[in-house]
Amino acid sequence: MKVLTAAQMREVDRRTIELGVPGVVLMEYAGHRVVEFLAETFAPLAGRRVAILCGKGNNGGDGMVVARQLFTRIRPRALWVVVAGALEELRGEALENYRMLQACGCPVESAIRPEMRAATIVIDALLGTGLKGPAAGRMLELICEINTGFPLASVVAIDVPSGLQSDSAASEGETVRADYTVTFTAPKVGQVLAPNCERVGKLRVAPIGSPPELYENDPSLFLSLAEPAEFAALFAPRARNAHKGDFGHVLVIGGSTGKTGAAAMCGLAALRSGAGLVTVASAASAIPVIASHGPELMTEPLPETEAGTISIRSFDYGLLERIAAGKDVLAIGPGLGTQPETIELVRRLASDFPQPMVIDADGLNALAGTDFRGGGRLRVLTPHPGEMSRLTGGTTSEVQGDRIGSARSFASQRQVVLVLKGYRTLTAFPDGRVWINPSGTPALATGGTGDILTGTIAGLLAQFPQNAEHAIAAAVYIHGLAGELGAAELGEQALMATDLLRYYPAAMDACRQ
Repeated sequence: MKVLTAAQMREVDRRTIELGVPGVVLMEYAGHRVVEFLAETFAPLAGRRVAILCGKGNNGGDGMVVARQLFTRIRPRALWVVVAGALEELRGEALENYRMLQACGCPVESAIRPEMRAATIVIDALLGTGLKGPAAGRMLELICEINTGFPLASVVAIDVPSGLQSDSAASEGETVRADYTVTFTAPKVGQVLAPNCERVGKLRVAPIGSPPELYENDPSLFLSLAEPAEFAALFAPRARNAHKGDFGHVLVIGGSTGKTGAAAMCGLAALRSGAGLVTVASAASAIPVIASHGPELMTEPLPETEAGTISIRSFDYGLLERIAAGKDVLAIGPGLGTQPETIELVRRLASDFPQPMVIDADGLNALAGTDFRGGGRLRVLTPHPGEMSRLTGGTTSEVQGDRIGSARSFASQRQVVLVLKGYRTLTAFPDGRVWINPSGTPALATGGTGDILTGTIAGLLAQFPQNAEHAIAAAVYIHGLAGELGAAELGEQALMATDLLRYYPAAMDACRQ
């Protein structure tokens, strides 16, 4: 699902109107969608006390449509409508809907009265996507009232919570803290990126009549929100005559003395995500420990350094070539170590081997400071912000200050797929597109979850080599959703990386719905 800026949304609206759908009709549809949401979420709506706070622009016009429909169709227990600002300042569709609201007999007030504070639902229709800078004056006062003055109410924002910068991850000044937001046509940038997304509550994206081809098929709109519907087919039932060879063979290259668990977790995640076969190649001394983590894992011992890390000298590099032969995807880095020989190994593998490759952890550290490029081969890099800063040569704060820009420019320049981990993980593609992942939880902030993600990506790529983009997006999504499910049962503090594998079946099942 495409994610739009305010200007892009205005262009979609303009083109929709050009196609013959008047602006007042779009506003009517928007109001209908909000009332439908209210009826679904707060049934029976007739028993509710509803306060609607409207501004003088189009967002306020949407609120007046909601007010008219509630007044004429639902007749809630109490309905209060407050229009902020001078009525003579109303223009266009907002003015038309104010007149219709008057015509149907619905009372409209200019201030919040004491009895309104008993509202059980507050509709925020003060400010929309056109806000520039922080809210001020009367609008700021009403935003603060919504946040503090209605102790019994759930807050539903129309389009965006008032005060929220729709084009930015962060906002200046005070914003409405909504429990729910009903937005129209497509999500907006500020609704899906942290920290602004924390003010949105549960987001509902509602169609109001704009043809999807106006935005979904526009290649200039590079930002999208990952949705299970995009990759649900990856989790469809398998053919009855399927065998393990149909689902790919993953080779994990990792593990070293003291870090055997990382390679094992990566391999187990590849299996749990559906790979037919998984082999873990590691330092010879690490093999018994890795094998003890899962009898389903096949293993290959490799020469090792004195530090217990993998060492492939030039004269026996062919050993790894033979091991990799016939493997569909390589996952490199978990627990690998950073010895000079190991670093040289990673760089050579990344540049020479033809198979798709997922590179994480020490594999990323080995590439830091180089001009590594994908070179037409699928290379999926999965850094956290610290690793990303080492890859770019910048600082972690610079990466976090512009996560989309950092991920997008690196993926485009290096011709790789870049999975920038963190709150709202980003997947950036070589052609400039960026997908935002909405699943996840602070419970994932524990050692080993990155190894699980690496194995999950590799496992899904092995099964769906012709649908790599959706395989990567699905891996990121189910990894985050499994974390949510695990945290709900075990708690955010108690969740461990290996616990995620228990919740993969439920996460995959949710994607099938």
